Amino acid sequence: MDEKEVKVAVYTRVSTEDQAKEGFSLDAQLERLRSYCSARGWTIACEYVDEGHSGRTTKRPAYQRMMDERGLWDTVLVLKMDRIHRNSKNFMIMMEHLGRDGKEFASMTESLDTSTAMGRFVMDIIQRIAQLESEQIGERVYIGMQQKAKTTGGVLGFNIPYGYTYANGRLWTDEVEGKVVRRIFRDYLAGQSMGRIAGALQTDGVATKQEKNWGPKTISNILKNPVYCGYLRWEDYLNQGDHEPLINADMFNKVQLEIMGRIKRGRTDYRPLLLDPGA
Repeated sequence: MDEKEVKVAVYTRVSTEDQAKEGFSLDAQLERLRSYCSARGWTIACEYVDEGHSGRTTKRPAYQRMMDERGLWDTVLVLKMDRIHRNSKNFMIMMEHLGRDGKEFASMTESLDTSTAMGRFVMDIIQRIAQLESEQIGERVYIGMQQKAKTTGGVLGFNIPYGYTYANGRLWTDEVEGKVVRRIFRDYLAGQSMGRIAGALQTDGVATKQEKNWGPKTISNILKNPVYCGYLRWEDYLNQGDHEPLINADMFNKVQLEIMGRIKRGRTDYRPLLLDPGA
C-alpha cells in the first residue's frame, strides 16, 4: 500500500539581527530544508519567506499567508523552532490552529514533529526555553539602555521624531519638517486647538513621518516632546542632547502651561514637564 503523500509548507525567516549570523541566511535555510524534504520523500507544496521580521510577533506577511493557505499543505517545516516563533503563547496558538485542521509541525534541526506524543512534549519544552532566552536578552538590553540614560544619555531606541532625521548616531534637523513643528507650537499658543491644527495641516497637504493622517494625538505628542528644545527623554530620564533645538525652552514651557490650562476641570493627574530656560 502506497504511503500517503505529505505536502509540506516550508517556512523560513530572518530578523535584522539574524542576517549577520552565519547559517541563518534565507538561502541557506531553504537549501537545507529542500534537501531534507527530498530525503524524506516529502513534496514541497509552498515556500514562505519572511525577511527582516522578528519571531516575537505573528505580524509577518509570509507567516500570515501560510496560515491562511492551510488547505494547500499538510505539514509546516522549519529549520529550527525559533524560526517560526520566539514566544510560547504564539506557538501554542499556532499549534491549536494546526491541530484543529489536522495539520502537523516539523523542525528539521531538533528532529521533532507533532505526529508523536513525545515530539509534542519535547517541542513545548524547547519552545519555553527559547522564550526564556529571548526574555533574558530583552531584560539585558533594557538594563543597558537604562544605565546609558542615567549617565551619558543619547538616542535610545525611539522612533525618529518629526522634524529630524537620524544619521551617525545623532539627530539632524529636517528643514521642511522643522518649519511645520514651529508652526504647530505658534498656532497652539495663538489659541488654536490640537484638532484644528491637525485639520489645517491635513488640508494643506503636509505629510507626517509615516505619511498618515494628522490627528490631535499626533499634535499633542509633538507639543509635549522636549526633543524640540534640545533634550532627549527616555522614560523618566531627561538629558541634554547634541542636536539643534527647533524652539526655545520658554516657548515650550508656555505651551505646557497652556495645555494644562485647557484640560477639563476636575482632572488632576496631568503634570506638565517644565524646562529650565537658562539650561
